[in-house]
Amino acid sequence: MPPRVVLFDLDGTLTESAPGIMNSVAHALDAVGAPALTRDALLRFIGPPLIGSLRDIAGLDDGQLDAALIAYRDYFNRRGMFENSVYDGIPTLLQSLVDDGRRLAVTTAKPLTAAAPIVDHFDLSRYFEAVCGPETDGEHETKAAVIADALSQLRIPPSDDVVLVGDREHDIEAARQAGVACVGALWGYGSREELSGADALAADVHELATLLGVSPSVGEEARA
Repeated sequence: MPPRVVLFDLDGTLTESAPGIMNSVAHALDAVGAPALTRDALLRFIGPPLIGSLRDIAGLDDGQLDAALIAYRDYFNRRGMFENSVYDGIPTLLQSLVDDGRRLAVTTAKPLTAAAPIVDHFDLSRYFEAVCGPETDGEHETKAAVIADALSQLRIPPSDDVVLVGDREHDIEAARQAGVACVGALWGYGSREELSGADALAADVHELATLLGVSPSVGEEARA
């Protein structure tokens, strides 16, 4: 049976957010005098919690983190969140799922103060019963906790009737911890190797529609 509840990651799954995130990170690093990063390194910021990435990828110490976060938010809130676009085929897929009686929610590691305006800006809110993310950029609310929050808002337990669609390894890990299945979105920012632990992989929105049990035609515009 196709899953009745579908949870969607945001960055790299619903929206192509790389330009805004990469520009915001570059602005933050410049503001604290940190070395510039390569494009490949900047791409690694998309998906995981920001603070951990600033430490692990950019090598910032605790004394630099607060200033970097302030600079990141300043650019992101003014410009970066809208240097972004919805992937082709996503609105039609979401409408098809809703028409089929599925229940949908957004589950993201992006702070809710940024995630909710992005979902609203791109007119996606109408498809989702909940948009869930951490309250801040802190490290202590895991993606698994965000999934649990979404299920709580939907008033359903973890089960094989729930699937998370995400594009990074931490989505797979979080789904496993939360007790739900995961489909890897190969059109996002994670490689096939990174997503190899998912329960299934979708090369594009058309293939995701098939996996979720709705008409493949909903993704045809994504192949144009």
